[in-house]
Amino acid sequence: MTTLGDSAPAFPGPAVSAPAPAPAGPGGIEAPGPPPGPGVVPPFPAPPVEGRGRRVGLGVGLGVGALVLVLGGGAAATVGLTTVATRALNEQADVVVSDYLDALRERRWHSAYDMLCQDAKDSTTEAEFTSEATSREPITDYDVGDLNPVRLSAPVEVTYADGSTDRLEAYLAQNPRTGGFEVCSIEG
Repeated sequence: MTTLGDSAPAFPGPAVSAPAPAPAGPGGIEAPGPPPGPGVVPPFPAPPVEGRGRRVGLGVGLGVGALVLVLGGGAAATVGLTTVATRALNEQADVVVSDYLDALRERRWHSAYDMLCQDAKDSTTEAEFTSEATSREPITDYDVGDLNPVRLSAPVEVTYADGSTDRLEAYLAQNPRTGGFEVCSIEG
């Protein structure tokens, strides 16, 4: 039997306490308490957690793969474009210098003078050009090297009529109207 001051329960087992009443909010209205025990559906769904690391890893992997593919393709395109442009410039320089040297070799002074760039024509008359060209040893053979795009020049190995050889440099300029190369001078 229990007396009034005794706090022990009248029956054996754990003590069960009733939930405390929720404190009254403004205006004396009771606020809702926490949901009751386990098994109760929460008021919002929980985000899924299984497989989340795999999905993030797959997404990052695909993103990195796409980035590598785009950057690799861009690098390959840049290398290819540079190679093609360099070959095209070398070919154009070779044709222009060869045409000029063919005109000199065949003693077509007027044609050779017409192939000069405007700066060369402005500084030298056709008569002066012809006089200077006829005073040089005739060229019998030549080989034009690759264009130096920085200096706009190409090396030329020439063979003269007397059998001697020389290494010359053909300096070029770009025609502002046509965009093609023109010979400005060939210096030794």
